[in-house]
Amino acid sequence: MLFRLLAIGFIWFATSVAWMFLGSTIQYRTTHSDSALRTKVESTWGGEQWQSPPSASYVVEEEREEVEVTEGKKTVRTKKVRSKRVIDPEMSRLSLNVELNPRQKGLLWYSTFGYTFRGVYRFRNPGDGELTVRFALPFPSRHGVYDDVQVAAGGQGLEVFEAGQHAEADVVLPPRGARDVEVKFRAQGLDFWRYKFGDGVGQVRDFQLLMTTNFAAIDFPENTLSPTRRERSGDGWKLEWSYRNMVSGSPIALAMQKRIQPGPLAGEISYFAPVSLLFFFFVILLLTTLRGIPLHPVNYFFLAASFFAFHLLLAYLADHLSIHAAFVTCSLVSVFLVASYLRVVTGAKFALREAAGAQFVYLILFSYAFFYEGYTGLAITVGAILTLFVAMQATARVKWDEVFAAGGAPPKPQPLAQ
Repeated sequence: MLFRLLAIGFIWFATSVAWMFLGSTIQYRTTHSDSALRTKVESTWGGEQWQSPPSASYVVEEEREEVEVTEGKKTVRTKKVRSKRVIDPEMSRLSLNVELNPRQKGLLWYSTFGYTFRGVYRFRNPGDGELTVRFALPFPSRHGVYDDVQVAAGGQGLEVFEAGQHAEADVVLPPRGARDVEVKFRAQGLDFWRYKFGDGVGQVRDFQLLMTTNFAAIDFPENTLSPTRRERSGDGWKLEWSYRNMVSGSPIALAMQKRIQPGPLAGEISYFAPVSLLFFFFVILLLTTLRGIPLHPVNYFFLAASFFAFHLLLAYLADHLSIHAAFVTCSLVSVFLVASYLRVVTGAKFALREAAGAQFVYLILFSYAFFYEGYTGLAITVGAILTLFVAMQATARVKWDEVFAAGGAPPKPQPLAQ
């Protein structure tokens, strides 16, 4: 009996080492391919989007007196100096329609999205004469693609040209009056969309941003402004940020919904696999001992190999199928290996009921708990406690001295429950 336990323990240990190597391989494939794949995704879809407010600038000429000292004599000269002045918007009305369209590359999903941006900004002329200003809206990403860029003022479309990562147009402001400038474009991005009010702490007046999404799992990163109002709309949300006069160093930001990542998930399941196999071996050893079924350590070796086949197949199938389809496929393959093997060794009843049932709980359900982040530990703990309870009740009347003296089998086969 002791030799059998040591042999089973060695099989479990050797399989656990193999799982550690497999988990490391999955992690290596995921980590080292991420940088290259992310670069490819960004080249197609653009990167994180950082939208800044526009400005309206104009150049003025001023006469300045400069004093020059030559051989002790002072000479006062008048010099014309050109300086740039900037007008910030006094009112902002923005709308953003975000459509999540994730892409899978290898063992990772990337949260790519498309969006339509529309903004109406009001600029006021500080002078008494008509003023032509240069309207400039920064593009949110250096490597983005922006389609259908339009700028209009007073209902009239303006000529738009790109200069230094800005969409620019000339706008005429009436004397002491204001004019609304409307800008539109379509773009794509990755992971985040942000709107920052300026470098460092910025001030914004009469600001409103209306955002709609086609996904429900919205998230707002740390150190960003939460919506002042939100409501569900179909499969997504309607979000609003509204401020009358605000000073803040925090931006508005939306993190795109993330899918379950096949690579990291397969790695976590592989690292946890020794625990699943330990529970399975414990239950099988207990059941075969109570039933008087002879099971050699070699049989345990093949059972361990069937468990390992689940994780090995999952590691290389997850980048070709969806993670759920890959998980179901691997589960069916592993259960078939165990059930078909034990059907010959122990009989169909034990193989299809006890062995397959234990494998379903400790391999499939324990592994599937990793799909629900935050509940994995609780689910496994509950399963472990229930296993302990059933084992204690089933073996409460077993005389273990007689079991070990008989070489691992009770003198008389006993049912699982007394």
